[in-house]
Amino acid sequence: MVLKAIILAAGKGTRLKPLTNHTPKALISVNGESLIERHLYALKSAGYQEIVINLCYLGELIEQKLKNGAQYGLKISYSKEYGKELETAGGIKQALPLLGNQPFLVINADILTDFPFDKLPKNVGEAHLILTPNPRNYSGDFNLRAGLLTNEKHAPYTYCGIGVYNPAFFSKIPDGKIALGKILREKVDKKLVTGQLYTGVWHDVGTTERLEAVTQLRY
Repeated sequence: MVLKAIILAAGKGTRLKPLTNHTPKALISVNGESLIERHLYALKSAGYQEIVINLCYLGELIEQKLKNGAQYGLKISYSKEYGKELETAGGIKQALPLLGNQPFLVINADILTDFPFDKLPKNVGEAHLILTPNPRNYSGDFNLRAGLLTNEKHAPYTYCGIGVYNPAFFSKIPDGKIALGKILREKVDKKLVTGQLYTGVWHDVGTTERLEAVTQLRY
């Protein structure tokens, strides 16, 4: 079984300006290494072979840097969204022909983590998400009960931007611009989304303040 992953790298990185005026957030460096390259090395170590990266804002710079992935021991292909801005679910839906008919890993480009990708389940129902206890100043996304995500007012856990999705998760959504959050909530209500907690290194590097904080960690 060929392990495949998609790294979501199409966003504008508005909250990281002015750094992202000329650099896509996936290529933002933390202590000398870009966020997306950290993911590539970790995926290679975990046995992943084929990586899809969705591109939009300054995506040509990502493609110029990573090329076909040979320098990382990977095969990289690109799902280009120029002029579309498809949002997360729409971007993944467009990339499905590159991802095949088996469950695949989805990773947000703008996170920093030591999560062991080889510990993820290879077969899932609709989706399996990695959650972490809410960091400071996060309101939370979900609760977790007996391995199933729940939508509750009390949401002690944050979605890490790491998940294994079955292609069927996206099969009935329309093409075009659509966010992932709304679909996830609907699937969670139907008890179709499993999850697990992770308490290791995880940081959302979506703002200049958070980038500065992780740089000081020397991770």
